[in-house]
Amino acid sequence: PLRISLVKTLEEAGYAVDASGDGEEGLWYATSNPYDCIVLDLGLPVLDGLTVLKRMREGGHDHPVLILSARDGTEDRVAGLDYGADDYMVKPFAPEELLARVRALTRRGYGQRSNKMETAGGLIIDVRKRTLSVNSDVVNLTPREFDLIEYLARKDGDVVPRDELWEHLFDFNADVTSNVIDQWIARIRRKTKAAGGHDPIETRRGIGYRFRSSAEDQ
Repeated sequence: PLRISLVKTLEEAGYAVDASGDGEEGLWYATSNPYDCIVLDLGLPVLDGLTVLKRMREGGHDHPVLILSARDGTEDRVAGLDYGADDYMVKPFAPEELLARVRALTRRGYGQRSNKMETAGGLIIDVRKRTLSVNSDVVNLTPREFDLIEYLARKDGDVVPRDELWEHLFDFNADVTSNVIDQWIARIRRKTKAAGGHDPIETRRGIGYRFRSSAEDQ
């Protein structure tokens, strides 16, 4: 089924994914979690995709939404966009194009237009290549370590609560220990410093974590 292949494509690209096979459950997911992007099929049982989208927007939920549909008529595209979708893809489609559109919507959700984030401290985060570099030298991060540093960097210096990081990095079925985030942060710090960079993550005890843009920010 398309849902299984979509989950596989997104997870292999490093995304934490929650998936639902019907619109009613999907609406609950969409209105209960702060997703970076929602991929919404119009042909859902129980509640169709347009109804899900309409109820999301009426409830004030503004997550970026990419519609998937076999309907390629102008009226269908206009209806989807008028209901509040941010983008519209006609099936069948290439996985590479889906990922490119998800990246674009995610950047837009954070108010950014570029695939690269460069800091005063010589750190470069390349979202498309999924790499962190220090003065042009690539730091060897695991996929989840990259997800963590990218999310903090996108928050532009804001403190991110631990619970928000957890929701961003893991799906509902994740079976991980409670201190895994601390372990990843420690490894990111160690690897970045070994490459000649500054410590890019500040811990606010009892509150959360914050991305440092330079050594002077410490």
